Amino acid sequence: MAGALDGIKILELTRVGPGAFCTMMLADMGAEVLKIEPPPTGKLVGSGASPRPDQARKLATSFTNRNKQSLTLNLKEPAGQAVLQDLAKSYDVLVEGFRPGVMQRLGGDYNTLSKINPRLIYCALSGFGQDGPYRDFPAHDLNYLSLAGVANLIGPTEGAPSIPLNIIADYAGASMHGVTGIMFALFARERTGKGQMVDVSYLDTTISLLAATPNVRDYFSDGVMPGRGNGVFGGGHAYYGFYETKDRKMITIGCTEPWLFENLCDALNRPDLKDCAMKEGDFSGPANERHAQARQELQKIFLTKTRQEWFDILTQADVCVGQVYDVPEVFEDPQVKHRQMAVELDHPVAGKVTQAGIAVKLSETPGSIRSFAPSLGQHTDDVLRGIGYSDVRIAELRERKIV
Repeated sequence: MAGALDGIKILELTRVGPGAFCTMMLADMGAEVLKIEPPPTGKLVGSGASPRPDQARKLATSFTNRNKQSLTLNLKEPAGQAVLQDLAKSYDVLVEGFRPGVMQRLGGDYNTLSKINPRLIYCALSGFGQDGPYRDFPAHDLNYLSLAGVANLIGPTEGAPSIPLNIIADYAGASMHGVTGIMFALFARERTGKGQMVDVSYLDTTISLLAATPNVRDYFSDGVMPGRGNGVFGGGHAYYGFYETKDRKMITIGCTEPWLFENLCDALNRPDLKDCAMKEGDFSGPANERHAQARQELQKIFLTKTRQEWFDILTQADVCVGQVYDVPEVFEDPQVKHRQMAVELDHPVAGKVTQAGIAVKLSETPGSIRSFAPSLGQHTDDVLRGIGYSDVRIAELRERKIV
């Protein structure tokens, strides 16, 4: 069955996970993704891909590099830059994850390549974007979260903020917005016939994600922002937070709508706690003493049954409840299995391996896992032959360590 992006060809020049995850989502939907990496130096770089049998399992479970080809190319040499420019003539999209200015030094910036291929969509994922006073600064997920005001909203009231996994700025931010920007540009190209630059900043996207919550809305409208540990999502209100269960595991309650919290109170035979349902002002205000008392009462009740027992009881009572899993438990969950978010695949060397499935389900053009992550440079010769390079020329490039 054809994929949604069959026929779209993408060049990937990234060194970190968010860029690879961005192009993997496109590859899963049928795009042909060519990952360009430096030639081997004795270290595992880029995809971490080694053709050695003892590395087969690592390669087979490399989630973000599946459905891709790999070509090695030394872009520090003019001959390598010439190869990239030849490739760009026939590709639809280029995704790069360097700091601004690096691709210009490597002969692969947007201005250079768009002259060669005016239909090229060029997506640059960078910390602070292609302009502005911070554009050349190095940073990582936690730095973007702090600058976006997100970090100071995570964790208890006292002490330092909690450090979340790097899935906010890196993956929900850069990766997802990169995919969205590329799809916008592809759609626009259908009308105009022209490519364009897609400038994605990790900081910008993190601010955008925060702005989707009432936190920024309330700040812009009333000048009010919740302090860390306060507000609906601070964990102090009875209707939203963690509770320990009899088996020393945990559940989460997320009943922000008053009627859902009333369902919880009815299921626990505690109608006297219904006055603790969410009220106007809770988004920015601290939890009061009544909520602290209600949390204590709820905690005592939750200690009388196991995590699974409470999950079964409360889901039947139309209550927003979740079991706090560790990673192995996630992939044993019946809903996760039913949605095929863990898929078992047969690898020719490693045997049966498991990868995470495809999150976006399309009814007519579903995504697919067609190939495992490539070993470093696995497709170099085939790709170069495909753009007209002779075996003699390829051998010369190898001799010069260009590929």
